[in-house]
Amino acid sequence: MGKGGENYGRSEDLGSNKEPKGDYYAAWSKDGRECEEKYEVNREYGLSAEEVEKRKQIYGLNELEKHEGPSIFRLILDQFNDTLVRILLVAAVVSFVLAWYDGEEGGEMEITAFVEPLVIFLILIVNAIVGVWQENNAEKALDALKEIQSEHATVIREGRKISNLPAKELVPGDIVELRVGDKVPADMRVLSLISSTLRVEQGSLTGESEAVSKTTKAVLLAWYDGEEGGEMEITAFVEPLVIFLILIVNAIVGVWQENNAEKALDALKEIQSEHATVIREGRKISNLPAKELVPGDIVELRVGDKVPADMRVLSLISSTLRVEQGSLTGESEAVSKTTKAVAEDVDIQGKKCMVFAGTTVVNGNCICLVTQTGMKTEIGKVHLQIHEAAQSDDDTPLKKKLNEFGETLTAIIGVICTLVWLINVKYFLSWEFVDGWPKNFKFSFEKCTYYFEIAVALAVAAIPEGLPAVITTCLALGTRKMAAKNALVRKLPSVETLGCTTVICSDKTGTLTTNQMAVVKLVAIGSKANVLRSFDVEGTSYDPFDGKIQNWPAGQLDSNLQMIAKVAAICNDADVEKAGHDKSGHYVATGMPTEAALKVLVEKMGLPNEISSGPSSGYDGVLIDPPRRSDDSLISPWILFRYLVIGSYVGIATVGIFIIWYTRSSFLGIDLSGDGHSLVTYSQLANWGQCYTWQNFSASSFTAGNLDIKFDHPCEYFQTGKIKAMTLSLSVLVAIEMFNSLNALSEDGSLLSMPPWVNPWLLLAMSVSFGLHFLILYVPVLAQIFGIVPLSLNEWLLVLAVSFPVILIDEVLKFVGRCTSGIRTSNARRSSKQKAE
Repeated sequence: MGKGGENYGRSEDLGSNKEPKGDYYAAWSKDGRECEEKYEVNREYGLSAEEVEKRKQIYGLNELEKHEGPSIFRLILDQFNDTLVRILLVAAVVSFVLAWYDGEEGGEMEITAFVEPLVIFLILIVNAIVGVWQENNAEKALDALKEIQSEHATVIREGRKISNLPAKELVPGDIVELRVGDKVPADMRVLSLISSTLRVEQGSLTGESEAVSKTTKAVLLAWYDGEEGGEMEITAFVEPLVIFLILIVNAIVGVWQENNAEKALDALKEIQSEHATVIREGRKISNLPAKELVPGDIVELRVGDKVPADMRVLSLISSTLRVEQGSLTGESEAVSKTTKAVAEDVDIQGKKCMVFAGTTVVNGNCICLVTQTGMKTEIGKVHLQIHEAAQSDDDTPLKKKLNEFGETLTAIIGVICTLVWLINVKYFLSWEFVDGWPKNFKFSFEKCTYYFEIAVALAVAAIPEGLPAVITTCLALGTRKMAAKNALVRKLPSVETLGCTTVICSDKTGTLTTNQMAVVKLVAIGSKANVLRSFDVEGTSYDPFDGKIQNWPAGQLDSNLQMIAKVAAICNDADVEKAGHDKSGHYVATGMPTEAALKVLVEKMGLPNEISSGPSSGYDGVLIDPPRRSDDSLISPWILFRYLVIGSYVGIATVGIFIIWYTRSSFLGIDLSGDGHSLVTYSQLANWGQCYTWQNFSASSFTAGNLDIKFDHPCEYFQTGKIKAMTLSLSVLVAIEMFNSLNALSEDGSLLSMPPWVNPWLLLAMSVSFGLHFLILYVPVLAQIFGIVPLSLNEWLLVLAVSFPVILIDEVLKFVGRCTSGIRTSNARRSSKQKAE
């Protein structure tokens, strides 16, 4: 090949020279010159402008595909894709229709008839808004994936080096130069090393926790060298044998490393290069946008460059080339790269002659050939997998349980409501038997509708309409906490799914640890021979203000300490800078992690080295809660018994205060006769439906705040007059829930040892709840809408007297639980052991 343009990158033959596996060329298994011939390019001259345009038509731009997220309408519909929510929706619609029907029958429509369906609709709307808001925010956050691609690359085209070429302009066959700190813009074959070594951080692709060394040799070159030289040395096979050994061990163990999806998303935002140095038409083009790279481009990489595409290393300008590729492989150290070819079927870690898009050159310079761009790069495959995973419609464990609960609840409520309606058939349908056959049927549509309303009211009361809102709120709070720790959650139920995870297979570096090197101890020779001084260094991040050096003689450094500081600062290609301009910004390093740690040490020693100031970064926590057995019950029998006792008391109290108001003039010394309401016997209250058949029954009007409750017929006392008793029942229900929330401060601890003020947020929530209840009680318009009336002081004393025992009951249960905890723990362990056996 000469520079006269005889056959530089002519794509007529490129399309017909495809490998059996499609258009993916195994450049890592070929020699650098073979790769140049395949892509019809010369590493010194690069591609011509004409050829670049042709290859763009064939391969497209070097950028990841953009997938449209679900529309707002689709997100809204998804919020109602839940059995329990659909049940509530049906109940609300039925209640609304019945309220409308009653208004039509009575000639007027009161707003109180629509309160229940409107409240249910409001709960569902709020629930949907929270879900849509969360998912919409997550979709916007996931759009950050478009930033994972290298934006620029240094490409050699037409004999010129083009700097800062947009990475998306790269095409297969481009010659790219990578330097330390560069992000690899595409999958590339290393052709030559400009430096002595080349190490690439590719943990995001492979899970490797260290940067991987890259070479120019193909994997099969060891065998080839032996054949050519007439002898085969065992040392030549060390590298491929180690790779095969790793693969065999992985196959036996059966554990494949998986990157933490949320942290991978955060890492992907910063791992892609923006520009590349490309050789085209014999000229070096600097800062070519990475998206402009095409297969066949010749790219020059230097220390600090981000690799803009997958590339084959053609030659090393330095003695070595090391690339940090932990973002792909999870390796914690930079990987050496060479120009030698490797086997075609090796994994990413074994492709020593390839550098991958999104990785970083931490040591050395080289000339590379672009082999893959855009979605065909290894990082593009990761992007595609993330998109495919996002489209998965598998239900989460929580949704499955809620659907099962909703189906079971539907069946139970349906049976009960049907029985209630059938039991009352005799009141709206009657007949006579004539000659053994039923005749003379009499049907009352009004009464039939009335008892149907009772059945529907029972169904609505049995449905926990607050459950979806409570679940959404809890999941939203969990999502907020995870977001504070840099974890991205697209769907709210995913928070609970992560909680159900029992095994996480992941490399610890970058997940359980910070993937940041730090100096922990400094040892220096003292002023006298053989006397060593040791200094402990605090801090585990790249933040120079994260800790200090213990007992450090600031301002009084002797010659030895000064020399250590100079060597650490000058013999160092790494760079540490602050990411972001706000106070919450953290420090990131470019180059070898060890060298970056030494730069931070220099700053802590009191010798500034152009490192921005700022607060310390956050810390990473570790999993301390051991996983629960999948077949272990989440709620113990004792806790279930406590729930049943408390639930039974709630029912007794709410119904009991209703009965007390109708039948008692005083209770526990509290006078209830101040409103002037009439008293009835328990028998009359239980059979109030037969009131019109009673003789000499009378009931007087009574007061409720400034209202005077009157009724035209005494029997209406059990319908219109029950408004006060209903208000008392509602107030008891609210008060019991508030008191019971205090019980939840501790599972077994007494309120005497854990007083309410240990959780001020709970007290604030209780105050807000009571405040809202007072609002609807004492604001006339709201009281009319909700169909309740104001309560007097004595009536509030009655509410508190009936509600407070829920605390005493749970205190007794907690005491019994503490006394029997040893026995129950022993039984639980024995049961768990039997299950394991």
